[in-house]
Amino acid sequence: MAGIRFQPEDSDASQMSRQVAAIDLISDDDRSVAADSWSIKSDYGSTLDDEQRHVDAAEALSAASFRASSDYNSDKDESDSDAVPSMLGFQSYWDATYADELVNFREHGHTGEVWFGADVMEKVASWTKNLCLEMSQSHLPDHSNTNHLTAGQSEKDLSTWSVLDVGTGNGLLLQELAKQGFSDLSGTDYSEGAIDLARRLADRDGFTNIKFLVDDILETKLDQKFQLVTDKGTLDAIGLHPDGHIKRMLYWDSVSGIVAAGGLLVITSCNSTKDELIQEVEAFNQRKSCASQEPNNIADQNTGKDPPRFQYIDHIRSYPTFTFGGSVGSRVATVAFLRN
Repeated sequence: MAGIRFQPEDSDASQMSRQVAAIDLISDDDRSVAADSWSIKSDYGSTLDDEQRHVDAAEALSAASFRASSDYNSDKDESDSDAVPSMLGFQSYWDATYADELVNFREHGHTGEVWFGADVMEKVASWTKNLCLEMSQSHLPDHSNTNHLTAGQSEKDLSTWSVLDVGTGNGLLLQELAKQGFSDLSGTDYSEGAIDLARRLADRDGFTNIKFLVDDILETKLDQKFQLVTDKGTLDAIGLHPDGHIKRMLYWDSVSGIVAAGGLLVITSCNSTKDELIQEVEAFNQRKSCASQEPNNIADQNTGKDPPRFQYIDHIRSYPTFTFGGSVGSRVATVAFLRN
């Protein structure tokens, strides 16, 4: 399930230290429980027996602390995007996870987990395609008409978009984007196992044009800017590190350097609502604006105040919603920002 925040067993700082130190000793069952409690189970197969995974997930869900209904994708006055630290914030967790997934792929041909579920992934790819087509035609998002382009025109327009998926994992989102007509596709992940699996899956499924590279978005070595950057769960995982607040600020500094001017950043999250993501972007814009006005920085005297780095454009409005305590929300948010 998405949208769960774990709480430490006690408030003693030493308890957190013991949890961090034990990361490399986590069993397969423990990793499965954590994954199931953060993501939506996929139908692509898994390393552990499905029945046992469901039992483990049920135990995790019964012990976990859910966010209040007002914490989901609804209007709020204050941001609450800081998640309680979890093992999912550590690279060692993901290295172990993708080592398991690789074994499972070799032995059974299973694709592995699809974070947030295949339906969300497909919706993100389709919605992103329509948004990019409208941007290509210099249109603002039109919620009443997203099918005004012919198929041939769509393919031509999408072929000009360079796409990067950060924290790509098994790379399946890039495969979905390829099905939508994008052709210049790249994916990065800091886990070598993830990139190995993504390459194997792309080769097996006939998407040999997709490029994959080991790279950490927080310390990226990329020297290219992309017109479309997607993030499905990566910012969530970064925020689950004990230093998640600082790392999320580093994330925005880094990602702003790889999205081309006039390009789009599309983030899908289960730990942050639409409003929280917008507030986080506004805080980033404010930090950059303040930094540019410091005496030691040379500002453009002719244009005055710099425009914000990122600007909210649109969000997916068709996710299933639920009502609880008088509030209406969804467990997943996908938000698009324009890079100025």
